[in-house]
Amino acid sequence: MDSQMLDVSLHERRRARRMEDPEYRAAYDQAAREIAQTDAVIRALDALRIDLGISKAELARRVNRNASSVRRLFTAGQVRPELPLIVTLADALGAELRVVPGPGKPAAPWENTAVSGVDQRAPSNAVELPWVVATTLGLRA
Repeated sequence: MDSQMLDVSLHERRRARRMEDPEYRAAYDQAAREIAQTDAVIRALDALRIDLGISKAELARRVNRNASSVRRLFTAGQVRPELPLIVTLADALGAELRVVPGPGKPAAPWENTAVSGVDQRAPSNAVELPWVVATTLGLRA
């Protein structure tokens, strides 16, 4: 079996050399942050779906999507859904998406701005989207 394993050492050496380039490193880190935060949002929506006892097929019906595409969204390794789809799924689950600063980060510039007639508190079913890197997505209980 060892003779059939893929030799990744060439790839690892090439990647290590490219990571020495600050521009490449910055682009790589940015892509990694985007993927991690997208995955966190999808995991949070899936957890909410499970908590509500809604099947993937039922959620697909609620958002007028193909059941296999919704199933793939929640099971694929690295999905890149567009924001309107994420908002539609959250709405179908009775949740809202909110952008919040990560732990230990300064308040976002818009946080202290009151919007007339709009409740600025996050509802108990809000899925909060971090606006800084290396934060986790959470559901408020």
